[in-house]
Amino acid sequence: MMDTPNTNVVVSELTFTLYQRPLHPELFSIFEKRTIKTDKYEALIWATGGSHVVSVFANDLCLSELISAPTQPLPRRGLIERFRFAGQRNHKCTLAKGLSYMTDFQVEKMSPNLYRQSHNDLEKFARNRGIFVKFPKLAIGGLEPFSYIDFEARRDELHIHTFHAYPDQVTIIKTQSLFDMH
Repeated sequence: MMDTPNTNVVVSELTFTLYQRPLHPELFSIFEKRTIKTDKYEALIWATGGSHVVSVFANDLCLSELISAPTQPLPRRGLIERFRFAGQRNHKCTLAKGLSYMTDFQVEKMSPNLYRQSHNDLEKFARNRGIFVKFPKLAIGGLEPFSYIDFEARRDELHIHTFHAYPDQVTIIKTQSLFDMH
């Protein structure tokens, strides 16, 4: 694990990737993690510093989503979809055996005051749920990079909401994903 994340990236060069396979933890700097288990699935959630990896295991299948920098070494095997962050986007897929997935995301450029307020609001909200990781040593102009991953685990659904903040670009990437095991 590294001490600081790679937040020195251009947001438009980041990629959102979906795999039909688990990913090895050695590929990432994991700053915080959670494991969720229900009778229908198991999920691994990793805050990887300005990004995340979520892997869901159900019915002998695995689906993994992640955000990564272009320099991140990633496998080719199991790749379903990869695209860059630009504007707003939706994606859906259904795998065999009742595992379906949908996501949407947006890139929000904001004023320094709105960025600071979003940081404060999400940090307060995270006191009761989710994972909040901040990097005060990497602050730029008083604005800190941070990641907030909120999740709601239901018996046969996992809802993920993420916020990854890049102060040098005064930008927050927001994602919402639903893993459905019906």
